[in-house]
Amino acid sequence: MEFHGLVLLFCYAWYLFYMGICSAQLQSSQTQVLLQLQKHLEYPTQLEIWKDHKSELCFMSSTQVKITCKDNFVTELSIVGDKPKNGRDFDGFAIPNQTLSQSFSMDSFVATLARLTSLKVLHLVSLGIWGPFPNTIHRLFSLEYLNLNSNFLYGSIPPKISTMVNLKSLMLGDNFFNGTIPNLFNSSNILSVLSLKNNKLKGPFPFSILSITTLTIIDMSRNQISGNLQDFTGLSILEQLDLRENELDSDLPDMPKELKMLFLNRNSFSGQIPQHYGQLNKLEQLDISFNALTGTTPSQLFSFPNISYLNLGSNMLSGTLQNDIKCGHNLRFVDISNNRFVGDFPSSLINVSENRVVKSDGNCLSGSLKHQHAVSYCTKTKSHQVGFFVGVIVGILVIIVLLGLCIVVTCKRYYSKGISEQHLLHKSVQDSFSTGFSSELIANARYVSEASKLGREDLPPCRSYSFEELKEATNNFDNSTFLGENIYGKLYRGKLESGIAVVIRCIPLSKKYSIRNFKLRLDLLAKLRHAHLVSLLGHCIDGILGERIDSKVFLIYECVSNGSFQTYLSGDSCGKIFNWPERLSVLISVAKAVHFLHTGMIPGFFKNRLKTNNILLNENWMPKLSDYGLSIISEETDASGVKEESPNSWQMKKLEDDIYSFGFILLEALVGPSMSAKKEATVLNAMASFNSQDDWKQIVEPVVQATCCKESLSIVVSITNKCISTESWSRPSIEDVLWNLQYASQVQRTADGDHRI
Repeated sequence: MEFHGLVLLFCYAWYLFYMGICSAQLQSSQTQVLLQLQKHLEYPTQLEIWKDHKSELCFMSSTQVKITCKDNFVTELSIVGDKPKNGRDFDGFAIPNQTLSQSFSMDSFVATLARLTSLKVLHLVSLGIWGPFPNTIHRLFSLEYLNLNSNFLYGSIPPKISTMVNLKSLMLGDNFFNGTIPNLFNSSNILSVLSLKNNKLKGPFPFSILSITTLTIIDMSRNQISGNLQDFTGLSILEQLDLRENELDSDLPDMPKELKMLFLNRNSFSGQIPQHYGQLNKLEQLDISFNALTGTTPSQLFSFPNISYLNLGSNMLSGTLQNDIKCGHNLRFVDISNNRFVGDFPSSLINVSENRVVKSDGNCLSGSLKHQHAVSYCTKTKSHQVGFFVGVIVGILVIIVLLGLCIVVTCKRYYSKGISEQHLLHKSVQDSFSTGFSSELIANARYVSEASKLGREDLPPCRSYSFEELKEATNNFDNSTFLGENIYGKLYRGKLESGIAVVIRCIPLSKKYSIRNFKLRLDLLAKLRHAHLVSLLGHCIDGILGERIDSKVFLIYECVSNGSFQTYLSGDSCGKIFNWPERLSVLISVAKAVHFLHTGMIPGFFKNRLKTNNILLNENWMPKLSDYGLSIISEETDASGVKEESPNSWQMKKLEDDIYSFGFILLEALVGPSMSAKKEATVLNAMASFNSQDDWKQIVEPVVQATCCKESLSIVVSITNKCISTESWSRPSIEDVLWNLQYASQVQRTADGDHRI
């Protein structure tokens, strides 16, 4: 029986071992994703252990690298790099030996990560990862632990992080995130750890965080968070709160009783230490130094059973410290320096046998203590302070009165002009309805995109040109400079006095725009600078708006001279024909441009005449979208000839129109320009053929068939289907389109030309 039992035990152990081995074996697609990530990260030395062990990645771990696998899928990826953390002068561009190279793309990197669909733990620390943190991170829907500490991420924290309902730990510390922290979260989130320390975050503390009752650690130290704090007692299991080195200026808020570590030092907190703090008997460390706190100190703070670190220094705390104060047996550091304490110093605080560090300089304590002020320093009567503040207030009032007089004089001087401009600005309700932008929106338009801040440094700023300058640039609009005409007017080729080649569009204006309103619209167009948009360099108004029916506006654009995308799509062309990867690259660039137009400014630009012959290529084959945004300075009607009835319905319809039009650009990239002439009459039949395994090769361009992998093509076919759906509500956002195109590009690169259709 004993032998039989040993045999069974051995078999059972072998079974467990075998099942463990099998469960750790990766699918080949998962291995390919890991190798692609290694390439994205530019082959860090920490991943050299993967070399020659591609089939054993789940077993190749070290102190800096860990991969966990289950059921043939990666569930954990942890890599700790060695990139230096001293790049506090980072300005949004790659830094040699600190960040990854200029060619690194955070969008592509996240698109590759999203293919690890079972990933629960992701730690990528000190790897030099840089760029804006894309909203597509939410596609890692299984993620529970995310740690991107000590990298070079900047911009806003993506709002869709709040939709990652499985996320338990979010650590984005030691990066360069800026702007305000949005109120992203709600009670459905199960976050336990939230760390945003050492960034450049501004604005108020996001009070939606107070609804996440599962939080145990909050660390937002070393930012520029300002304003008030509210009651934290609702976070009943919170153990650590670190808000040091910010710009908070309220009274100290109430805290939950389970708190063990509280760091509020180096802010501008005022008022007294709440008596409630004397009941936080689980505190181990408390630092409220370098604030403007006043009043007496609860003696219980010194006697908590687990307190080891207590820093009350550099405030304006006053009163006496009780002689019989009891100290917790774990208390090893006390700082009460630079306050206004008076009276005897408690002997229990300087008990030599307890090996305790005590700092008390800068008070008015009696006894043998050194570096103390006279008692009068700590007991100054309020009359001195009142006199000082009265003087300050009187000075401020005098300044306000003087400023008020200046404002009155200025207003009187420009009163008539101001009334006139306001009238012009709000003059035409019809303007608002026909263009989708109210005058108020135009006047208050603002950027919300990081990309817009970078601009185009290689081109001169937009300015106003005289009609004579344009006549000189085009040889008096000679016929030899005429390029063509469309619904927006005529196009001419020209060269400015500076030698810059330009294209000049002449738009006839039949509407009666107000001067102020029209110039605001031109200013909006001028602000649209993006790497994949043909840049507006200037404008010229010929005639007086509202007084001549033949008034014209000339728009001066940079010259993009290498032809249109449409030219390079068909096998019938006699020149270069783009292969599938090249087509994907152009589509991704144009999608980025459209995304910028939709989201880079408030209000967005939604009617952009998206066509393949409006996608131009420069001498470096960089695609640039033309004819965008012109709807705000031209009068158009919809397909039925009827103007929209409200700005909201217009804006929504035009957004859908852009997606629908982009769908046909995708379709032309797949089947060639001939489809653009057929449009809706045959598109449904064509897409039905895509769904058939036998028929799709009959309509896809041969060069696409020869240079694509099937999975990459299927992704683009799928998103094309959605874009040109007859159900407008089912069309995707431009963000979804961009993500799918980047994903298709990643898949195509992973295939490495080995698996062609």
